Parts: sequence; C-alpha cells; structure tokens
Amino acid sequence: MTPAQLRDLMPALANKTYFNYGGQGPLPTPSLEAITASWRRIQELGPFTGDIWPWLEREVGSLRGTLAALCGVPPQRLALTENVTSGCVLPLWGLPWQAGDQLLISDAEHPGVVAACRELARREGLTIAALAVKDLRHGPEATATAVLQSLEAGLTPRPRLVVLSHLLWNTGQLMPIKAVAQRLGEHPRHPWLLVDAAQSVGSLALAEAGAGGAAALADIYAFTGHKWCCGPEGLGGVALSERMLTDSQPTMGGWRSLASETDGASAWHGDARRFEVATSCAPLLAGLRTSLELLEAVAPAPQRLELIQQRSHSLWRGLRRLPGIRPLLEEPPPAGLVSFVVDGMEPGDLVRRLGQQGIWLRTLDDPHCLRACTHITTSEQDLERLLEVLAELTAPCRES
Repeated sequence: MTPAQLRDLMPALANKTYFNYGGQGPLPTPSLEAITASWRRIQELGPFTGDIWPWLEREVGSLRGTLAALCGVPPQRLALTENVTSGCVLPLWGLPWQAGDQLLISDAEHPGVVAACRELARREGLTIAALAVKDLRHGPEATATAVLQSLEAGLTPRPRLVVLSHLLWNTGQLMPIKAVAQRLGEHPRHPWLLVDAAQSVGSLALAEAGAGGAAALADIYAFTGHKWCCGPEGLGGVALSERMLTDSQPTMGGWRSLASETDGASAWHGDARRFEVATSCAPLLAGLRTSLELLEAVAPAPQRLELIQQRSHSLWRGLRRLPGIRPLLEEPPPAGLVSFVVDGMEPGDLVRRLGQQGIWLRTLDDPHCLRACTHITTSEQDLERLLEVLAELTAPCRES
C-alpha cells in the first residue's frame, strides 16, 4: 500500500488540506467498517452470553499484544486506557507519596497533565519545580545536552517524579527520554519517570532498540490511538515499568482491575490490568487494530518516520523561505510537528482565515504560535497549498 492509497481510504481528507494529526488523525474507512462489524458480532453472539467472553478476551489480547510490541514491552506491562490522561493519572495517583516529595515537570507539558500533577501536589503536600525545555530550538545532540543540564539543575534532595513528554506537543522538539531515564536510575532516590507519549506513538519508531527503547524505560508511558495512529477516539494505552506494578495501587478500580471478577475478596491483578477499570467500548479495539495494520502495510515504523520527516522538513524549509514567517525550531523537525510564528498577524485570526479556504491547522498559547502536523498521508500538494495561501494572507503585512 502507498501513502496515497491510504489517503484515499480516509474520507476526512477529501476536499480539504489537513494538518491537525497531532489533535486527531483521520479514521480510515476500513477501520470504521471493522468497528461496525465488531458491534454486529457482539449482537450476534449476545452481549452478555457465555459465547461473548472468549471472543472478547481474544479481541483484548490481540490489541494488547500489538500495542505492547509497538512500545517494546511485554503484554503484561501494557494497560488499555481510554486516553492519555487516564493512562497518566491512574497509576500516578496510586504511588506512595510523602509530604515534601518533589515533582519536576517540564515547562512544555500539556495543561491536562500539569493540572493533574498540581492537584496531586495539593492533596499530598508535594513540591513542584519546572524542568526548562520549552525554549530549546536546536538539533538532537544540543537538545539532549541542554535537557540533561536542566535536569541536573532541577533535581533537589527530594526528587520523586519527573514529567517529560517524548515529543513536545507545542514546539515539536524530541526529548532524550533514554538519557533522562538513565540519569534518574543513577540518582539515589531513583525518581519515577512519567512520559506523555500523545505525539510520539504512531509517529516515532519506539521499539527499534527493543528493551532499551524510550517506552520501555519510562515508568509511565501513556498514549492514545486517535492521533498519529489514526484510530478511533476513546482508546489508548499505557506502558508501565515493573517497579510501577509493584509501587502503584489503583485509586480507581473496577471489575477489570480484579484478578477475579466474581470473588468479592479478590486482589488486584498483578500486572498492568490493575489499571483497567471497568466496561469500555469493545468495538474500538477492532478499529485501532485495523488502523495500525494499515499504517504497517504502508511501511514499518522507521520508514514511516522517514516519510513523515520528508514532509515536515519540506514544510519547514518552505516556511523559512516566506518573509515574516519563522519556524520555532532552528533545525528541521525530528518528527511531524511544525510550529511557527507569523510576524504582524494574530495566530487565531490566521487559522480562521486558513480554515475559510479549507486548510486546517491550529494555534497554541504557550508559545503563542501556529502548529501544522505532517503525516505519511500528507501530500506534496497539501504542502504547496499551505505555503501558497500563507504567502497570500501575509502579503499585506509585508507591504505595510
């Protein structure tokens, strides 16, 4: 399958120029059909019969195995979740905290994760410090060095958790998760590492290094299936470390969290399933699995990343050629997020005017900029169209 053939399977890409993969990826028609077929199969078997449970167990096990392999972890370390937030918060809030413990949170994290950490700190009497990464604009080596220096500066005598995205949602910069995990492992208190993987799963090649991959080294590596994986909203996962399965206890549990659903005295599952709470939408499993299969049919993850980079680098270079437009990163993006600023124009107004011409990207508040995301289904015509219209819309600013 070619990227163009996959694009043809995505109705959301028809008659528009789409750059919002980091918000939500388009769902391919075969994935929608798989969801519908799964709903139908549930009704054929009976939604609560003896026949449904073996079928459901196979569905869950199949996707769990697929996502675990994608992250480079064994299936028992992968919990299915509804979104990134639940993947982060459910294990995070079950850890044994002590008043005065420090949370070191990067200054480029999504507000949803930050808010959860702030509330946790309020309840448990924890301190919060900032890990400065938002202003890093250069290539991978310089970025890695700066992140580790910032980490050293931020660690206090009582560090307990570091929160750092794998791919920053606002600047598009890649964080050296493996190096950070190694440094935390050398610290006497061995702080936990929580990684928001909303922008990395489906775009980066996670499991190429096997057990040494970033997803396998984090204590909490939470992601969703509806962004770069182009799956349905409402389904994601979290890869957990072995010590997380020992240290963290559920703060919100249900029948799926228990080793035995029918035993009122049952203990929690000993593996990652302890963080799967209760009934979820089973047909979504087939939808995400189908989307992942379609992506793999185009190319394995390393080659998909190369395709994504070809498109993001082309856009980055094109933006740099336009007067008054500056990409945030000084070097080509490491993945598909291209953030930029336009002199003399308010980002929200520019996004609105682009939308009027069928071109869809978004604004970000911190830093205040625009963000365009390129995927393997982004065409050369998409890039040319965006650059052409940007040039037209910004011309009055240059002339004045």
